[in-house]
Amino acid sequence: MKVSDYIRHLQSIEEYSFSLNEIISNSSKNTLAIKREISRLIEKKQILNLRKGFYLIIPPRYSNLNKLPIQLYSEKLFTYLNRRYYIGLYSAAKVHGASHQQTQRDYFIIETPKLNSIRKNSFDIQFYTCRNWPENNINQKKSDAGFYQVSSPALTFIDLIHHHSKIGGINRMLAILEELMEEITEEDVRQLLAWYNNKSTLQRAGFLWEELHGSGAVADLFFEKINKEQFYPVLLSMSKSSKPGSVKNRWKIDVNIKLESDL
Repeated sequence: MKVSDYIRHLQSIEEYSFSLNEIISNSSKNTLAIKREISRLIEKKQILNLRKGFYLIIPPRYSNLNKLPIQLYSEKLFTYLNRRYYIGLYSAAKVHGASHQQTQRDYFIIETPKLNSIRKNSFDIQFYTCRNWPENNINQKKSDAGFYQVSSPALTFIDLIHHHSKIGGINRMLAILEELMEEITEEDVRQLLAWYNNKSTLQRAGFLWEELHGSGAVADLFFEKINKEQFYPVLLSMSKSSKPGSVKNRWKIDVNIKLESDL
């Protein structure tokens, strides 16, 4: 079987990625001939070498963008890498319908060790590592290419706040946080709080929830979690050049930025 024939077979069963080892095991050609055919298909922009030994198929409907939605290849990519993952941050927010002013960058949360970012053609993929892998709050959803893993709305909310200094700051994500709040349930938050222990992130999350959504059951759940032990003032927006000062709210948040949402 030619590489091009195998690619047509994959598309017929709604698969959009493959590994070099996979194609070698499904072809009667030698490895050198397979690599040459792959190179020709890359030149024709029919496939793209995303990582060493792993390729994406770019079907006609995505050829103008020269990019695939990550839901179509994430599961197969991380099976190939033998790594746990979930679609996270702005990419997960988009899955949950919170897509206000989305970036074209895609985001994965993975277990350590870290992977290098990918920037190829229209693909811009960032990987963030998680020290303590979530015990809950990773949802399995289905795409045309099969199942994929994505953070629940509550975990997405927390992850955005936790990584805010690396992905544009709190004001950039404020409108998305507001949209996510409409999708977050008390049960989702209870599951999160059963294992999540980053106190400063929980303080910021509770404060922002109360500022954007008002007091209520969810805000109280955040506060009950952090109030079980002594906690200390933290800056709303992380800064290496300053330390938290006086605080006037129950979350002990030093509000060092002006909150400005464009929603």
